[in-house]
Amino acid sequence: MPAFINPLLLWGLALMAVPVFIHLINLVRHRRVRWGAMEFLLASQRKNSRWIRIKELILLLLRVGAVAAVVLVLAQPLWSDSWRLGIGGQAIEHVVLLDDSFSMSDRWADTSAFDQAKQAIGRLAEHAAQQDTPQRFTLVRFSWAASATGADRADLLQQRVDRDFAQRLGERIKPWQPSHASAGPARAIAVARELLGPPDAARRVVYLVTDFRTNQWNEPAGLAAGLASWTADGAQLQFIDCVDASRPNLAITALLPDEGTRAADVDLPLHLGVKNFGTAPVRDLAVTVEQEGGGHTSLKFDEIPAGQTVTRSLQVLFPTAGVHVVAARLPSDAVAVDNARYAAIDMPVTVPVLVVDGDSDQPDARLLAAALNPGGSVKTGVDVRVEPPAFLNTQPLAGYSAIYLLGVERLDEHAVSALERYVRDGGGVAFFMGPRVAAQFYNQQLYRDGAGIFPAPLVGATQLIVDRLEKIPDLSVNDHTIFKALAGERNSFLSAVTIERFMLVAKDWQPPADSSVRVLATLRNGSPLAIERRFGTGRVLALLTTAGPAWNNWARNPSFVVTLLQMQAWLGAASVQQVSLPVGSPLVVKLDPTRYDARAQFTPPADSGLPPTALDLTAGPEGLEARYTDTGFAGIYEAQLTETNGRNEARRWALNVDPEEGNLATLDATQLAARLPKLHYTFHDAARFVSAPRDAAGSNLSDLLLYALVALLVGEQALAYAASYHLPASERVLR
Repeated sequence: MPAFINPLLLWGLALMAVPVFIHLINLVRHRRVRWGAMEFLLASQRKNSRWIRIKELILLLLRVGAVAAVVLVLAQPLWSDSWRLGIGGQAIEHVVLLDDSFSMSDRWADTSAFDQAKQAIGRLAEHAAQQDTPQRFTLVRFSWAASATGADRADLLQQRVDRDFAQRLGERIKPWQPSHASAGPARAIAVARELLGPPDAARRVVYLVTDFRTNQWNEPAGLAAGLASWTADGAQLQFIDCVDASRPNLAITALLPDEGTRAADVDLPLHLGVKNFGTAPVRDLAVTVEQEGGGHTSLKFDEIPAGQTVTRSLQVLFPTAGVHVVAARLPSDAVAVDNARYAAIDMPVTVPVLVVDGDSDQPDARLLAAALNPGGSVKTGVDVRVEPPAFLNTQPLAGYSAIYLLGVERLDEHAVSALERYVRDGGGVAFFMGPRVAAQFYNQQLYRDGAGIFPAPLVGATQLIVDRLEKIPDLSVNDHTIFKALAGERNSFLSAVTIERFMLVAKDWQPPADSSVRVLATLRNGSPLAIERRFGTGRVLALLTTAGPAWNNWARNPSFVVTLLQMQAWLGAASVQQVSLPVGSPLVVKLDPTRYDARAQFTPPADSGLPPTALDLTAGPEGLEARYTDTGFAGIYEAQLTETNGRNEARRWALNVDPEEGNLATLDATQLAARLPKLHYTFHDAARFVSAPRDAAGSNLSDLLLYALVALLVGEQALAYAASYHLPASERVLR
């Protein structure tokens, strides 16, 4: 059966009877009146009547054809493959790639981008179900292509389309909502090709149903290559744009602790960042920060310029140990998901720190311990343990937040290996110098031409010569977080710090350009005094003077305690548990089988709609292990564990969306075409998309019929003129 885009208009073909009816009226015989003057004319007419009737019949057919052509142009007939190949001709394979990233939750009026996408897919399915040619349907969501495995990455895979297909598909996709993921089209394009394999006899049409955001399509070279691989196999591309305009949007980009000691009943600084993705500044914005237990704070942002991120700081205090939850929320706007951000902060009772003193009397260690934990009403959360160098040979180091080595002369090979392993796995180590430090040992065993943990080669201890002519401070620091107490010209403590002796580095030494080594503080003669480096995932700091007052007066300076606490926070930051993970990250629990039962129950965020899931822990390289992967929603996840003694333990994680997905700037059809100059596709507005008739049912014949209509009308006028009587030109002039 022929296919039409507007089949109801075919009722207009009844108008073809109008020219026939008019022609029949003209053939009605009238009463004859014999008139001598007409006899001659009648005789001439009888002689030419056959040719006249042929011309009248042709003229009638032209008029009927013109009426039919007008109706068919409006109905838009399709040249289907089944017309050429017969019933059961070339199959059409629809491949729908649906963007369900959270930018598709963009709302306006009473609809959203995702609603527009679902409606467009529904209309496509309805049209496919009406066709006579065999139809197949594949549907892949962006988020599933990025997270699922195997055939589960497709919601539908080459499913045959029958008369009830559109209804079944509509019921299936009706409850779908945008995910909290920021998955782009690249993965879905590749997965669909992998699942479908090489092209067969079916003609493929690929529908990319998305919002064409600038952050994914502004430089689409990779996407163009993936899409071109489809067209190279003969597939046709249909782009369906699901948004009508770019809208402003705000997103919380960060809710993180600043570098500080995380311990119960100790103030912890947090910083909160908000980005304005709009084109106009936002003023007087209030952000609510909710703290576990019901407390909340309102942070005010006076102005956030267009396209900029502004950060504000606040203090939180958790009086008890455990994993505590903080949430920040913005007022409602175009996209809701990025208006909230979560942090799960582990607050132990205290932070253990190891101090290793090379002097048996341990004077520097006692001073350092007093600075890190002065006691009394001052709560720092730091628990200091002082030990001799031999402690590094026999005891595990993983439980310490940071390790301080004070004037240690040398270490044996086992201690060096243990220290390097500790730093490589995320620990922090600070070296202070002293009279007993052997420069040769440090160079050969700890520096090792840059391969060890120590950041620079040493020459030996030397004196900082007093300059009585120029009143230049002995110490100059950069803006590193450790030296916040000393940075800035207005800080009077800087000029009061005097350095008498220090450990000199090699004269020709400079931090390698391709390394993490950086000089943080220098003396007035230009020699480095504080040097940092990253080693594995940990941090190392070398302070080339003593911790105590043997070589300087810094321990007597008011800035010493503050700087040392900042140093502890910086050293321990690498080993601190993450407070946030990206949405979709697997949650892994590793347990000691002698302490825990082999079962864990994971509870997703309450608004996810997902039920709790109980998982059996399996044996892994580090004991019992469970992996929970259903983490597609932002929020707080919790695992309930049971110890062998019957006690319950809860572990928490915060998962957050990628804030850059909240950038709602889009490309229109013209801008997209400029970025994809070599790619052949058809661009549609989802609100007006009915189907892709050329691809689903055949070629549209409307243009050909329009040309035929013009030809029919021209022919009808020419024949009508030829079949009628006209006076010769000479007679018209005389009259």
